[in-house]
Amino acid sequence: METICAPVTKGRPREFDPEVALAAALRVFWKRGYEGASMAELTAEMGLTKPSLYGAFGNKESLFKKALDLYEKEKMAYMRTALEAETSRGVAERLLMGALEMQQSTCDPKGCLGVISTVACSQEAESIRDDVIARQAGSKQALIDRFARAKAEGDLPEHIDPCALARYLTAVMQGLAVQAGCGTGCPDLRTIVDTTLAVWPGR
Repeated sequence: METICAPVTKGRPREFDPEVALAAALRVFWKRGYEGASMAELTAEMGLTKPSLYGAFGNKESLFKKALDLYEKEKMAYMRTALEAETSRGVAERLLMGALEMQQSTCDPKGCLGVISTVACSQEAESIRDDVIARQAGSKQALIDRFARAKAEGDLPEHIDPCALARYLTAVMQGLAVQAGCGTGCPDLRTIVDTTLAVWPGR
């Protein structure tokens, strides 16, 4: 929380909670995507005027990046702990169940902020798309490295390509988010998770 050092006579503290306002912005971006989120909807949901929004968070692009930071910190935390599983199948199970749990939430929008922000971006918002892709690259590489280790340990068969397996698992997780956004219910999403684990090549 920001500390206000100036005397009261020289300015008042902000009359809103920046964390609450940012969480509201995240929900809007999550539902609409970067370009679909209008400033009118953002200010309404955040309870701010445009000048207050700009003063606290900068422009729309800066606000989106702060919202994306929050999304990664709070909503995607399961991705970091998943890599600590003892087997490749354990990694896959934690990732898939974490993705499924996100779609089961009654508090958050359906779908994936990363997917909607890379697929539904025009040339004008290419910098946003590039930023999202760059953020995802580190997580994808960590997953590839984990599967490479699993292969070296004999957990995965010799013919399995760790990079291809990581891309396959990522595609399944993104598919869960897309189908959830299209209205597919959690029982049907769970069958995708169960099928993926049933055909998993490792222990």
